[in-house]
Amino acid sequence: MISKEKLKQEIDKFPENEISIDELVDRLIFIEKLEARIKISEEKGETLSEEEVKAKIDSWSK
Repeated sequence: MISKEKLKQEIDKFPENEISIDELVDRLIFIEKLEARIKISEEKGETLSEEEVKAKIDSWSK
């Protein structure tokens, strides 16, 4: 779940005065998934090094 303060911060990051609901929802879903993964990483100690992350990203673009 996202706090009201976090929601306000994310809305303020949009460059225009108008935003589409789809963009907002996509960003909120991404934040929720990212925060959930961070929590899992902290609880279980499952993390990737910067080199591992770069290698995964490189493999996706091939």
